[in-house]
Amino acid sequence: MELNFTAEDQAFRAEVRDFIEANYPIELKRKVEAGLELGKDDYVRWQKILHAKGWIAPKWPVEFGGTGWSPTQRYIFEEELTAASTPRIIPFGLAMLGPVLMEYGSKSQQARYLPDILSSDTWWAQGYSEPGAGSDLASLKTRAEPQGDHYLVNGSKIWTTYGHYADWIFCLVRTSQEEKKQKGISFLLIDMNDPGISVAPIITADGKHVVNQVFFEDVRVPKENLVGEEGAGWTIAKFLLGHERTNIAGVAASKRQVLRIKEIAGREQSGGRSLLQDQRYRDKLSQLEIELLALEYTNLRVLSAEAAGQQIGPEASLLKVKGTEVQQRITELLVEAVGYYALPYDLDALRFGWQEREPIGPDYAAVLAPHYFDWRKSSIYGGSNEIQKNIISKAVLGL
Repeated sequence: MELNFTAEDQAFRAEVRDFIEANYPIELKRKVEAGLELGKDDYVRWQKILHAKGWIAPKWPVEFGGTGWSPTQRYIFEEELTAASTPRIIPFGLAMLGPVLMEYGSKSQQARYLPDILSSDTWWAQGYSEPGAGSDLASLKTRAEPQGDHYLVNGSKIWTTYGHYADWIFCLVRTSQEEKKQKGISFLLIDMNDPGISVAPIITADGKHVVNQVFFEDVRVPKENLVGEEGAGWTIAKFLLGHERTNIAGVAASKRQVLRIKEIAGREQSGGRSLLQDQRYRDKLSQLEIELLALEYTNLRVLSAEAAGQQIGPEASLLKVKGTEVQQRITELLVEAVGYYALPYDLDALRFGWQEREPIGPDYAAVLAPHYFDWRKSSIYGGSNEIQKNIISKAVLGL
């Protein structure tokens, strides 16, 4: 498969590149390139810049505020954002809930929530996993009991990414007990400022506070916040997870990281040689590049099929599995490239201002060990890779 860009595509790439160069705040760019920890204001600032240009939601239909771009243009846009080291677009509202509301939400829900998702005035979190209900999501126990014009919600959600920033959370809740567990699940929108909600931080292996456990104790949620019908939550969840798993593939970001590997491994070491001159290391890097190229073409095929109106199927699981395996391999090769300089594991290196101290080894090495540990989670979130392989075997092989 050969990817050729038309003159119009090349002109579009130049337009995107010029816009980023003119509008991307330099201090934000420096934080991202240094691998420093970003806060809510950093993400929202960049997303509002893209929104003002009308470029925040490339995959949304035009009638809901999307760009109307072709799959090739969306591909180019993602490549240019990544090449410029911009912050990732937080997916929970734009890439997950937005498509759900367009497909299953009422007109009033679309009118109420979609504009604030586009403008980044509302930060959404995802409430799926629970203690004891992660890969086996259908075992969730958070209950939403109907009481008049509202539900009374009790339970908890775990691994809630950026839940401490969230204004709202979309949750899978159990509204009835059925013989088949999936049939009693519904999809509910909950205001994080409602009484009875508390958020407890979970500090991950890299020392950062990104994920949380969210507790619901007698939280009153209006029935108008139900998306779709009662019991339709499992169908909606599968629709949403298809979008999430496709996004997790992260091809453009991985391509950028491969260039970083080559830059670091290509530096001269003692004796005047670089790690790229080592045959075994080059073999590892070559194998990674081959796998990434295959992943990229598979991703492009899925994007083209999606643009033609086809539903995302087991391809999303395949992209998720291979995408996260590539991401983890990248962090391994980066750590290997700096050798013992990765050993200090300096958590302060993730925060702004750490360079005011004398670093141990080169500046770029300090963040690599924390990032290595952080990316161990990528094969788990969005549905563990083991579960994705089961999905592929059933859908493709009929096992």
